Amino acid sequence: MLRFAVTLFAVITSSTCQKYGCLEGDTHKLKPSPEPNMHECTLYSKSSCCYADFTEQLAHSPVIKVNNSYWNRCGQLSKSCEVFTKKIECFYRCSPHAAHWIHPNYTAGIQSVPLCQSFCNDWYEACKDDSICVHNWLTDWEWDESGENHCKNKCIPYSEMYANGTDMCQTMWGESFKVSESSCLCLQMNMKDMMAIKYLLSESSEESSSISSSEEHACQKRLLKFEKLKGDEGEQTR
Repeated sequence: MLRFAVTLFAVITSSTCQKYGCLEGDTHKLKPSPEPNMHECTLYSKSSCCYADFTEQLAHSPVIKVNNSYWNRCGQLSKSCEVFTKKIECFYRCSPHAAHWIHPNYTAGIQSVPLCQSFCNDWYEACKDDSICVHNWLTDWEWDESGENHCKNKCIPYSEMYANGTDMCQTMWGESFKVSESSCLCLQMNMKDMMAIKYLLSESSEESSSISSSEEHACQKRLLKFEKLKGDEGEQTR
């Protein structure tokens, strides 16, 4: 039964890719394709905008840097914080859906990707005791001649840099993400996203920025069914 859900995700992924392709970042493919040997970001292995060798950088904990961007300028991230940071990195680099929210003025960037409030709250909780020296990871670093990032300001706890999960989600990556008003039509960077993606990529959603009650209800219904299927699958494997 869970196999049906995985197949549904692949079908949705395939149709979306044909329309949007990938972002135009330095590690992105032109078009998504399968990457069965990914070391991380395996959520996108069936249709990925990154190559498997890119994910080697994320495969070993603690992650020191990704390309020329160091993650440890204020010390190594805690394991829990690193998990969420990887999820965001994987989505941007590898998701075939990211280009649906391509930034209108910067084709390597994204804008207003809807994240679930619960995801943002959990991310904040995971990182609040870690330290950081920039408010906006895209603009606030000092970059040297070799392209490596350095702190301009002192390191302080995430809990001092950001007021809460909403503040962190909507400022840490500039305009890249927003907190959704919906609890279903939003992304959590896990398998549940396949339910939300179906509606977020629909024509009606593209034509309107508002969330209709019918879409919300349909999404919630599918999500409950998906969770039940996963629960049943888990029972059968015990």
